[in-house]
Amino acid sequence: MRLYLLALNPTDSVTEGFLPAAARLGLDVTVLTDQPDAHRAAYPDLEVLECDVRDFRAVVTRISTHHRPDAVFTNSDHLQTQAALAAAYFGLPGKDWRATLRCKDKAEMRRRLAAADVDTVWSTELTEPAALDAPYPCVIKPREGVASEDVVLVDNAEDLVTRSKEIFERRPGTVLVVEEYLPGELYTLETLGDGRTRHVLGGFHTELSPPPYFIEETLTFVPAHPEPVVEQVLAQLDALGVGFGACHTEFVVHEGRARIIEVNYRAIGDQCDLLLARLLKIPLFEHILRTHLGEPLPADLGARQDGAARLEYPCAERPGILTEAPAATELSVDGVHLTYRPLRAVGERHELYGTNRDYLGVLRATGTDQPTVDRVSADFLAGLRWEIQP
Repeated sequence: MRLYLLALNPTDSVTEGFLPAAARLGLDVTVLTDQPDAHRAAYPDLEVLECDVRDFRAVVTRISTHHRPDAVFTNSDHLQTQAALAAAYFGLPGKDWRATLRCKDKAEMRRRLAAADVDTVWSTELTEPAALDAPYPCVIKPREGVASEDVVLVDNAEDLVTRSKEIFERRPGTVLVVEEYLPGELYTLETLGDGRTRHVLGGFHTELSPPPYFIEETLTFVPAHPEPVVEQVLAQLDALGVGFGACHTEFVVHEGRARIIEVNYRAIGDQCDLLLARLLKIPLFEHILRTHLGEPLPADLGARQDGAARLEYPCAERPGILTEAPAATELSVDGVHLTYRPLRAVGERHELYGTNRDYLGVLRATGTDQPTVDRVSADFLAGLRWEIQP
């Protein structure tokens, strides 16, 4: 069976998750990408074809002039609609392209949720700097952005003009969404569906950097959110048409009310998906691929119920050249399995971004007792050293 996988740059989710899963399922994989050299270097034994994957018409043409497809899949935020349209064109299982568009376009997501009367958030779009009569504080974000890139809190109209001007200079032609700040604790909900059955895999409690930025610094696994909270989030996902394959939803809870921040209609990233598969002891990546092959999910995934986990992202605190950093490590301490992976190479120079690009590495920790997981994680990180020179 032939799987076409659409990708931009290589990611850990694909390299360590989906491609090994495809091999275990016996699938023939063809990677379609606009960055073929990077993918050929990452996995030289796979078929990699150059394609303008941001254009669904180019994707359809590349597939129709190659091998017959059995599935078209992507885990990229930027390519969900293209993959959905290509799958629909070839009559294959896939996500509804309208749902992928609603999730990717943050302004359209707000309009859809308001129209369905499940949540209304003050929101507007900007194509140039402007002083708005808005309910401050507000959050500015690119309409189709990811990974907290250019997401910033503003306190007044003057701040809005200054910040939006900076973003437009970095991103000519972009459209910004300005929306009211939603207070509350930040969480995620991880779901997996086949269009008929939907499984809730738990979620994470997310700790952010101090404002005005929104860098995700620590995630702690939540095996089960309160049922009323889950019901509210699922109702909002239903309004968006989300229910096929993997979905990573970020939301806040304030005084018992759950409100979506954004919906990433794919598996959770930044190595959280790798942790989730290990923690739950399920073939998560295989399940996701099987849904795109048209196979139904089992009624019971058999997920482990006693897991505890934590992810930590050490961040750069200043710009400069990374001159010293810990190497990749894997070990077990007091029943906690630790996996550390560097995310920035020694010798690289970086600015300070105020986004996930400030990550120096990621620590994944899994066990069965959360206090022990937290303690072991803190002790491990305390023994690491990063040196950044101007």
